[in-house]
Amino acid sequence: MTDNDVVSKDLLKRVAVDIARILLHWPVDQAEILESNHQRMEERRSDLVARMQGPDGSFILHIEIQNANDPKMLWRMLRYRSDLLFYDEQDIRQVVVYIGKRRCTMADSLTQFDLRYHYKIVDMHQVDCESLLREDTPEAVVLAVLCDFKGRPAQELVQHIVQRLVALTGEDSVRFRNCFTALELLSKNRDLQETVKEAEAMLSNVKITELPSYELGMERGMERGMERGMERGIAQGHRSGVLEGQLQAERATLLRLLTRRFQQVPSRVEAQVQEASAEDLTHWLDQILDAQRLEDLFGPQG
Repeated sequence: MTDNDVVSKDLLKRVAVDIARILLHWPVDQAEILESNHQRMEERRSDLVARMQGPDGSFILHIEIQNANDPKMLWRMLRYRSDLLFYDEQDIRQVVVYIGKRRCTMADSLTQFDLRYHYKIVDMHQVDCESLLREDTPEAVVLAVLCDFKGRPAQELVQHIVQRLVALTGEDSVRFRNCFTALELLSKNRDLQETVKEAEAMLSNVKITELPSYELGMERGMERGMERGMERGIAQGHRSGVLEGQLQAERATLLRLLTRRFQQVPSRVEAQVQEASAEDLTHWLDQILDAQRLEDLFGPQG
């Protein structure tokens, strides 16, 4: 099993409804992921089996992610269908989402004397990337890197994907990192690894301050900082609440940038930031874009 397969299956679970709605044009609004283990002479696991619910009723959606052409895909899908029918006689719709580099050559239908069988293939090469870029689910936006760019420069589109991920994940740095890791792995199927690295480098430069999520973080940091500063100012009497609010806003902004840059902020560093003077905060904010490691800013861990 390749890294791409693992990432794609994880994405599937998060965007099952989006795939049915965007790629397959089926009106659904709810998905219940079902157990997909099948055992006969050997054990097999489907990539995704979900009970989909929409205005037209419910059905079972079975999706397989395929990273290369498999001459036996038709037979595999037929066996999956028979296994699913054995446990559930509800309407079953089967789809192979093809993400490979080469042109898709797999057969999608079978006609014999007394048997007619068909499943659907979605070739991501033929999907308009705009249909995914417009979505509000970051995992769906990631899949746009596999689609038809419609002549749009790859560098421009990848940068747009990354900016959308930053905006959609907001302060959830873990979700952003998971989505970006998926983007890095899937970009290999389109030979865009270097383009994605360039887009990642931009996040470490001044352009991070131009992203919507950065501005939102500044606003929230100011609000929280002003509130805390006013409270401390009133309690202490001798310190201006407004000044303390500004310091708290800078602390909140610095911690947010540190999390975005280095993923995790140790408690010792957070404590240093919370107790820092205005001069220290200004120094760290000036140096954060050039620092390669936390130690470059805060010294080695003691």
